[in-house]
Amino acid sequence: MGTQEKTNKLNNQIILLFTTVLFTMATLVVGALVFRFYMADIGKSQEATEYDKYYVMITDNYKSDFWQSVYQGALEAAEEQNVYVDLLGENIAGDYSCEQLMKIAIASQVDGIIVFASENEEMTSLINEADEKGIPVITLYGDSTHSNRRSFVGVGSYNIGREYGRQIFNIIKEKRREDFIESEKMGHRKTMQIAVLVNTDSQDSGQNIIISGLQETLDQENATNSEFSISIVPVDNKNAFSVEESIRDIFLNDSVPDVIVCLNEQNTVCAYQAVVDFNKVGDVNILGYYNSESIVSAIEKNIVYATISIDTKQMGEYCIDALSDYYEYGNTSEYFTADVTLINRNNVDEFIKKEESNE
Repeated sequence: MGTQEKTNKLNNQIILLFTTVLFTMATLVVGALVFRFYMADIGKSQEATEYDKYYVMITDNYKSDFWQSVYQGALEAAEEQNVYVDLLGENIAGDYSCEQLMKIAIASQVDGIIVFASENEEMTSLINEADEKGIPVITLYGDSTHSNRRSFVGVGSYNIGREYGRQIFNIIKEKRREDFIESEKMGHRKTMQIAVLVNTDSQDSGQNIIISGLQETLDQENATNSEFSISIVPVDNKNAFSVEESIRDIFLNDSVPDVIVCLNEQNTVCAYQAVVDFNKVGDVNILGYYNSESIVSAIEKNIVYATISIDTKQMGEYCIDALSDYYEYGNTSEYFTADVTLINRNNVDEFIKKEESNE
């Protein structure tokens, strides 16, 4: 390599280095300016608004449509009372359990805690600790019955179970007609397999109440034991991947259920995706939970048989009402129950039109 070539190569390296340094400095300057303006806006908003109270909401998955909708209901109700509600976890890096977020909320000495609780001992202890430190706790959707929580905002689990039961009986009646000719030939009817998905880490009694309501409704509708069989299928809900894997395992078995009952939004989404992936549309009936856009769309496409719609905005409002009553009167109602409705192929178009008009 000649001297001139070495000189040119060195010059190119110097230019590249200079360009890189210049670009890095420009990026840092722009980033610093953006951050400065952002902090200035935050400061102005804090100066402009002084809230009377600061509450936090704690859930197991703040990203889900369900919890985002509940939070929006709480946020809007709180703003009317000059209260701010923070969905704890959104602004904290990393994944935290409800118990870990409870510890953060207690240490921060917030004015009120709204938490998706459970019956485990640690949650009970944390709720009691918050109460001892003068922080009222409202349990949301999942309860901690042995704790000193001030109120529980939930849904009528037994009524949801009954609605699931009625839908399963409708499916049984449809199958009766379809299987009549075949049963005449074979001499017997096929027993419908019903799988109810339950979370492995949950000690929520609401799941058991839903299943009881489902079973009792089928008994009252005179569905015979030879026509259906209910099994409880545990779902590993540590994260989204484990949920998906647990549900896909159902479809890898030799016998796939005729009906899958899902008790939360995530299980519903994973179940109908599995039905599509394994080409089981029409063979497996999904009874879902919640009315996210994707679930409602799946009902339109006859992938999901029906779903339970919960008035999530109302749930959020009830949480704020419970805390407001506590601060104003020193106590509050022990239970608040949100409204639920069924969405199926018969009323899905009407539901969509109603949602669009509300927007």
